[in-house]
Amino acid sequence: MTAQHRIRADYDARTIVVYQAYSPAVAGPALRANRFVPPFSFNRMTWIKPSFLWLMHRSNWAQKPGQERILAVRITRAGWEEALSQAVLTTADPSAVARAPVHVQWDPERSLRGAALNHYSIQVGVGRGLIRTFAEEWVVGLSDITPEVRRIAALRQGGRSAQAQRLLPPERICPVPPAVAERLGIDA
Repeated sequence: MTAQHRIRADYDARTIVVYQAYSPAVAGPALRANRFVPPFSFNRMTWIKPSFLWLMHRSNWAQKPGQERILAVRITRAGWEEALSQAVLTTADPSAVARAPVHVQWDPERSLRGAALNHYSIQVGVGRGLIRTFAEEWVVGLSDITPEVRRIAALRQGGRSAQAQRLLPPERICPVPPAVAERLGIDA
């Protein structure tokens, strides 16, 4: 039986990849600077997602207006764990959620075809108080993966799911400190 709440991600000993979808107006300057710069908003929560397929579902494979560019954002594991250590589940008491610097919600993971699976993906909302820390200290690299996204989308739309599946980023269970796992409902 699959554990319901686990973090599945592309990671190594020092970093983890999270995905975000942006308009070309935001993605272009960020990619040129290899960090987030205006017009990226430092005044609103930014959601980071370690699940590639969940973001593909959310952005309709980079076709939703304002989400036409997909970035793989490599952040430090220390930053990731710091965000999780400050997180509150969005299902918690509303006053606790309102005060929390980081929000976490669990949404059904998606298949290559977009169907909801029987386990969940974590979405992490980094609040205004940590946006600069995220952008200036945690982010170690940005990659535009939009061409790969379009290639995978074309293969899946053309009925070549096996080929598309082979191009997906590698994701495996990413460990987190036990106290964080317990507080955020992450299965052991």
